[in-house]
Amino acid sequence: MPAVDEEVPRVSAPPEPLPELGVAVIGHSFMGAVHSHAWRTVDHVGTPRFRTRRVALAGRDAGRAAAAARQFGWEEGVDDWRPLLERDDIHVVDVLTPGDSHAEIAIAALEAGKHVLCEKPLAKTVEEAERMTAAAEAAAARGVRSMVAFNYRQVPAIGLARQLVADGRLGEVRQVRAVYLQDWIVDPEFPLTWRLQKDRSGAGALGDIGSHIIDAAQFITGQRLLGVSGTVETFVKQRPLEAARTGANTGLSAEASTEVGDVTVDDAAVFFGRGDGGALMTFEASRMALGRKNGMRIEVNGSQGSIAFDFESMNELHFFDGTLPDAENGFRRILATDPAHPGVGNWWPPGHGLGYDHPFVHELQEFLGAVADGRDPSPSFADGLQVQQVLDAVQRSAENSSAYTEI
Repeated sequence: MPAVDEEVPRVSAPPEPLPELGVAVIGHSFMGAVHSHAWRTVDHVGTPRFRTRRVALAGRDAGRAAAAARQFGWEEGVDDWRPLLERDDIHVVDVLTPGDSHAEIAIAALEAGKHVLCEKPLAKTVEEAERMTAAAEAAAARGVRSMVAFNYRQVPAIGLARQLVADGRLGEVRQVRAVYLQDWIVDPEFPLTWRLQKDRSGAGALGDIGSHIIDAAQFITGQRLLGVSGTVETFVKQRPLEAARTGANTGLSAEASTEVGDVTVDDAAVFFGRGDGGALMTFEASRMALGRKNGMRIEVNGSQGSIAFDFESMNELHFFDGTLPDAENGFRRILATDPAHPGVGNWWPPGHGLGYDHPFVHELQEFLGAVADGRDPSPSFADGLQVQQVLDAVQRSAENSSAYTEI
């Protein structure tokens, strides 16, 4: 018997186990590695809503899929995604394939009752994106969720930029300039991978990286493009065909053969447009900007202030507050690593920066939180469709002497 004044220890009930979600990824290589890392991590960050189980990884080749599954931590690797949709232990399908198969896989998965996360750009064409969005809306009525993976939305500094605009700190948004520059195909001997074939990818730099800055600019400003005028250019018209592959098909690296083929996408795109709030927006996307590796930059100028972001310094946002006296003013560097900044609170102490992989974890947190709450995650397939409409308008403008083209 304990003494009269001795507290009797209380035995607390064990926590309720989290519901399990089985996940399948379709596609591997670069995005397979990135998404797999995020799926391995998301259960250990913040307050998880589910216990996720990495059930299956699908590819086109059984041997490569099995090897990728072992490397990335999936229970099995298969060479056909279709049977996965019939399995009761799979609840989420993560689509990482080239753009020519997004519509087929995503629509089939939604119709099978699987929640779907799909890499950007949503589709090859507006028509495909419309069908995907219709399928997503029909699935949402049955409680099945979908999301397009514009991961840069999840960078804390970009979230802070959006907050500053929404809070009126920039005043009236007048101008936006967004660029995304890379150089990985500058060598004319780089092979003709799927990323350089319109029937596989839908577009070149315009769709691959231009879609990111379209979404980011609209996300930060809250304005959607009404119309565009643009031009595209293919600097290297022919390239060596890709040799027989023995490894994963990333589209970012390959061995060349002695035969050549036509490049059917753009190497670079430049366009401007007008936002529905009146902002003038300019965009440049290039995979031929020698010396630039992942140079994604956005600047927003308003009547009372400006913000500037560069992904190669992704933990920083530069803010100019035009309401301060000129004699003491200038752009100031905000280190977006404080727990108060969007997405940061579940990570490290202030000043301990995040990296390329962290926004993908934030993406999964948004997706899984929406599934748990019974709401539609953001960005939605409808958001992906709207970006696809912008891409289509740029291409139509370029084919019509850069005429202004409504979206």
